Amino acid sequence: MQDPRPWTKSLPAALLLLAPFNILASLGMDIYLPVVPAMPAILHTTPEMVQLTLTVYMIVLGVGQVLFGPLSDRIGRRPVLIAGAAIFAAASFGLAATTSAPLFLSLRLLQAVGASATLVALFATIRDVYAERPENAVIYGLMNAMLAFVPALGPIAGALIAGAFGWRALFVTLGIPAVIMLLWALPQWHETRPAAAMAQARAFRPVLASGAFWTYTLAFSAAMGTFFVFFSTAPRILMDEAGFSEFGFSLAFASAALVMIATARFAEGIVGRWGIPGCMVRGMTLLLAGAGLLALGQMLAAPSFWTVLPPVWVMAVGIVLTASVAANGALRAFGKTAGTAVALHFCVQSLITGLAGTAFVILLDGTTAWPLVGYATSMATITLGVHARLKNRAA
Repeated sequence: MQDPRPWTKSLPAALLLLAPFNILASLGMDIYLPVVPAMPAILHTTPEMVQLTLTVYMIVLGVGQVLFGPLSDRIGRRPVLIAGAAIFAAASFGLAATTSAPLFLSLRLLQAVGASATLVALFATIRDVYAERPENAVIYGLMNAMLAFVPALGPIAGALIAGAFGWRALFVTLGIPAVIMLLWALPQWHETRPAAAMAQARAFRPVLASGAFWTYTLAFSAAMGTFFVFFSTAPRILMDEAGFSEFGFSLAFASAALVMIATARFAEGIVGRWGIPGCMVRGMTLLLAGAGLLALGQMLAAPSFWTVLPPVWVMAVGIVLTASVAANGALRAFGKTAGTAVALHFCVQSLITGLAGTAFVILLDGTTAWPLVGYATSMATITLGVHARLKNRAA
């Protein structure tokens, strides 16, 4: 490593430098949710176009890893992070200044490009500095815990900011911290890429030919896509149909995130008891159960807290159980090509989540629970079918 700085020797100093980048990339999605129902009128466009502003961000965050991972191996972590933060900041200020739907969508894409580059450089830097140190588990645990809290707190912050200062303030709120963090990082964030590092050869074919890879990547897509469809439709269901205020919606949405956080607290013991396949199967079963309860509520009563949120809480437990084991199940056969396998795992998951999830939202009525019911049911069923076939072939 070149020119080591004090933050590489102090975990609190490292968190002060690294954590804001981690939070901001996720906040770019969640802080925007409370104003989603109002955006078609603001942008003079359709709900489907506004849905694309969520979809593009989700897809690019995952697909970007395939590009920026090898790029950070080739040119270094620092330039990728600096460029990503600058792009994110510029796009955020641009979003605050426009009411043109095509330009807004293009800027959301650029914002996601910046977020993806920043996240890749961030976690590559953590791997460079902490891979062989005892603080490794601590810093990864803290980073993941921060990401778990963003979906709970982001919409609440978004509702308060938009209510007090208007929707443009949401994107200014993203842009200003990005500039501050960039100015803070420029003198502090030295290059950490090992001098002998090279971009890893792409062993795409063996990964994509693996039945286990597809089983657990489909499971991860089912879990994360369920959450994606929920936050794509929840603003319209709870605010437009059930009459929630922006702040009331944010609290209701946060309840699902808090269920996920509480479940994650016990995930290690659950995985130890049921194992990787057992947790995945139970996760898919909970998605199906939640979808069934949601369908009953949709058919028998008007949208309300009780017809929507308790079924989503059941799904939230399934999401956490699945996410706790998906990466390990998908990647455990690829020790020598782990970087490539990780990139493909998240890339495929993002594509399935973004494209299939958006299709369900657009083709079914996005003001109802049917897109969420349809996505969770179909993806969980497909995953369990692929898992059963793989199990029979191994027997």
